[in-house]
Amino acid sequence: MRFDDTDILEDINLDIRNGEFLTLLGPSGCGKTTILRLIAGFETPTAGQVIIDGKAVNDLPANQRRVNTVFQSYALFPHMNVYDNLAFGLRMSGTPKAEIDKRVREALEMVDLKNMAGRMPARLSGGQQQRVAIARAVINKPLALLLDEPLSALDAKLRKRMQVQLKELCRELGITFVFVTHDQEEAFAMSDRVVVMNEGRIQQTGKPEEVYEEPVNLYVAKFVGETCILDGVAGFKDRETLHAMVEGSPCKLVTGRDFEADSPIRVVLRPEDIVVEATPPEGHEDQLWLPGTVRDTVYKGSTWDMIVDLDCGKEVLVTEFFNEDDDRIWQKPGDKVVVSWFKGWEVVLPDEQL
Repeated sequence: MRFDDTDILEDINLDIRNGEFLTLLGPSGCGKTTILRLIAGFETPTAGQVIIDGKAVNDLPANQRRVNTVFQSYALFPHMNVYDNLAFGLRMSGTPKAEIDKRVREALEMVDLKNMAGRMPARLSGGQQQRVAIARAVINKPLALLLDEPLSALDAKLRKRMQVQLKELCRELGITFVFVTHDQEEAFAMSDRVVVMNEGRIQQTGKPEEVYEEPVNLYVAKFVGETCILDGVAGFKDRETLHAMVEGSPCKLVTGRDFEADSPIRVVLRPEDIVVEATPPEGHEDQLWLPGTVRDTVYKGSTWDMIVDLDCGKEVLVTEFFNEDDDRIWQKPGDKVVVSWFKGWEVVLPDEQL
């Protein structure tokens, strides 16, 4: 997709499966909403095809495609009550009155708003308006429901409740959901698959756990969740064990990737994979322990976060599970510690520009 000689989308090849909940995840301006608009028919691709249910639809106008869109603003008719908002599309298509009433009542019950049919949109909360918009979108039984950041205007508690309801709706209706967000926690909570995008290109597509635990490049690793990235140099490889220098010290890493000797590498660690001790334990000679100083600790109820400044100049965020029966003496700001990780849980990637 090109606008004014600028590539908005480039080399997009994406299959969306029937009945799945797929999320397009990425920062503002990465092209995810443009993909939604191409599917909906609001834009025409500069090159390539949009295929829905086995048929190319490039020349098919939006009102003739079996997809509906829920916008961030909900776009309800302010002069119509909830019932008439839902019935509008059915009336325009010539659906019999008795069938309209049946389907409107079913849709309202589906989104738990059956007692608000006569209420005007201005008298609804944000969450209720969003559910009306979703009910209106699914009442025509589309093949796909496109959702453009519909939860962004809701408070945190309501967002979490609506995430669960949307996921349940996808399963109950059997309709394909294509969801756009820049919130990775939201994407992971709802999706069967996640598509991570940046600068008009797809960086990685996979299940949430695959994207989080096995990022294909440094962009995905940095964008999805908290990370500590250590610098290293590859040595020789023995099966899946890579002998390397990491932050200037010898270390053995577990990876399925192949690296040329002396090539720069990055070691990606997640906060929950990192171990903090007062001194290196015995019997771990092949594991790298990096010295550092605790800068701060944050108690979060079920977890305890610790920020450690390593002597090599890097910063590490450590997340440990905590319970009241734990008799461990927690490190305090200013304490000297050593940091390592559960061997095999690291992700080793080639060095690249972030």
